[in-house]
Amino acid sequence: MKNSNATKNQVDINDQFEVKTIAEAMLEKKAKGVVSLDLRNIGTSISDYFVICNADSTTQVVAISDYVEEMMAKKCKRDVVRMQGRENAFWIILDYTTIVVHIFLTEYREFYRLEDLWADSAKTVYEEE
Repeated sequence: MKNSNATKNQVDINDQFEVKTIAEAMLEKKAKGVVSLDLRNIGTSISDYFVICNADSTTQVVAISDYVEEMMAKKCKRDVVRMQGRENAFWIILDYTTIVVHIFLTEYREFYRLEDLWADSAKTVYEEE
């Protein structure tokens, strides 16, 4: 039984490192409103974490997405499993299985309000240091 707990703790540490890597990549590209939602205690969630941000132009949305992908590959050796939304860049979703990244054009984030839909989750706010 100890091994499964040790493995679970290692997975949690890896996930936390990856969430932090994503948030830092977003901030480096001047993303706004960077937050993570810990969904592990919500029985109906499709992943363990959401990391969410927004930007004021589609060019910046794509730049943030590209940089998140680059940093996840470089620092975490993780490639995106699925991606949606790049063609119009209003809302890009990067799926890393346990972590789903949402990069919104500002008005779309305000409209969809993911944080409100998952209000029972633990929320962490990231800001430039």
